[in-house]
Amino acid sequence: MSLEFLLTSLVVVLLPGTGVVYTLAIGLGRGFRASVAAAFGCTLGILPAALASIIGLAALLHTSALAFQVIKFLGVAYLFYMAWKIVRDDTVMEVTETRERMGYARIASTGTLLNVLNPKLSLFFLAFLPQFISPAASNATLSLVGLAAVFMGMTFAVFVLYGAFAAYARDYVIQRPSVMKWIKRSFAGTFGFLGAKLAVSN
Repeated sequence: MSLEFLLTSLVVVLLPGTGVVYTLAIGLGRGFRASVAAAFGCTLGILPAALASIIGLAALLHTSALAFQVIKFLGVAYLFYMAWKIVRDDTVMEVTETRERMGYARIASTGTLLNVLNPKLSLFFLAFLPQFISPAASNATLSLVGLAAVFMGMTFAVFVLYGAFAAYARDYVIQRPSVMKWIKRSFAGTFGFLGAKLAVSN
């Protein structure tokens, strides 16, 4: 495993995307433990894309416009749903010092769906992972599995740090409801923007 792979993966993971936005939103609204559940869910959502790239199913999305479009618009619909849910449902980003009403399993499953319904993730793995496999590798499949596992581990660790940062700022937000109101609108707008961006992707 090369240093180049580790550095490139770190940059990719650090870039703000759907998973980062969701983890930050949960960390701010529900605290650190809930953000860990969100990070776990988002990381778990990478698994189908990683497996698809390893066994070649991602190539189907690349060659079949219909398959890509179907999954893409499912992802778009879910992102728009998340934007609407943040604005309308107080349990998503409710900032309170009382016990959470939204269970950790539900938080994790939402994060998983956000990544599963993103066809660009499987295409990313299809293009990304093979670049770091040596032509002389005796077992390319095993090497790909190892790289995917490291990428997922890095994703989880970075997302937990994002969640910790958001949870740290939570006490400040609890005392300022007006700040949370604008933060909720910002997150909802970001999910809407990501959905629109995915909708026009090819």
